[in-house]
Amino acid sequence: MKAHIAVLAGDGIGPEVTAQAVCCLQVIARQHGHDFQFEAAPVGGIAIDTTGVPLPKPTLDLVQRCDALLFGAIGTPKYADPNLKVRPEQGILQLRQALGLYANLRPVICYPSVADASPLKAELLVGVDILVIRELTGGIYFGEKTRTPTSASDLCTYTVPEVERIVRLGATLARTRRGKLTSVDKANVLETSRLWRAVTQQIMRDEFPDVTVEHMYIDAAAMHLLRRPADFDVIITENMFGDILTDEASMLPGSLGLCPSASLGASTLGMYEPIHGSAPDIAGLGIANPYATILSAAMLLRHSLGLETEARALEAAVVKALDDGVRTADLKPRGAAATTQEAGAAVVARL
Repeated sequence: MKAHIAVLAGDGIGPEVTAQAVCCLQVIARQHGHDFQFEAAPVGGIAIDTTGVPLPKPTLDLVQRCDALLFGAIGTPKYADPNLKVRPEQGILQLRQALGLYANLRPVICYPSVADASPLKAELLVGVDILVIRELTGGIYFGEKTRTPTSASDLCTYTVPEVERIVRLGATLARTRRGKLTSVDKANVLETSRLWRAVTQQIMRDEFPDVTVEHMYIDAAAMHLLRRPADFDVIITENMFGDILTDEASMLPGSLGLCPSASLGASTLGMYEPIHGSAPDIAGLGIANPYATILSAAMLLRHSLGLETEARALEAAVVKALDDGVRTADLKPRGAAATTQEAGAAVVARL
């Protein structure tokens, strides 16, 4: 098949890790007879430097005519002040809104060969395979905001259709896995959570009676993710809760460098990125972990291009590299560690 893939490497270590993912996709294309065309464009801090805005119109135009978007990371110390009117992070929010990317899928898998990198006891990690689905375009992040010298407010709003589409997606994916859905809210306090729970209950009862559903408060979910992580299958939750919960869950495998993500909407056009940040302190040193970005590329193959066999092959190559001891510095704090390029090359070799 032919596919046009936009590459928005961004800031910090973004260019380093996306380069390795592109190499892997090129190998996949050659092996399976596909024609992947890659086109790069600026976003984030580097885009502000050159154009004055974090998401230039030519970048958005490129993405909108592509089949998929491979994204690196954004953010630099130069624009770290949260009071700045123009910041790199605005670029990714604008992309989500412009492309209608309402669902963020974040797999959390604990690989046995690197279980020692996790801060949790190894016995708690056996069988951990979680898919967290975070609602991405609603909630407090996008609500009306006010600020005076003495007070501030952020409005959290959800509509029934916004909740319905996340519940349906989560339940549909749960059917392909272990058949269990956990909906996380704060229905004992928040009206938006009461709506979320009521909608979830109705859809699960009417449309997915074969999927087991449980409702859990956000504070309890945060605790049980560390206490009994293997009990979770698919988790759905609203925007801010999901943002926090997925960063906590990323510590189960032992590193942000092992956690990919996909942002999806109604069409097949999706955005694929590692959940880690731009890590400016190690940018240019060649020691960043590219595995999360490569695994994100596998999700790109699966969700935007419909290439399940190729996606599984790329994921298996990452697992084999880890099994063979190819660890970057974040996974091997003592002793010799693989460079970014060496880790990428190890995956290519195992393809």
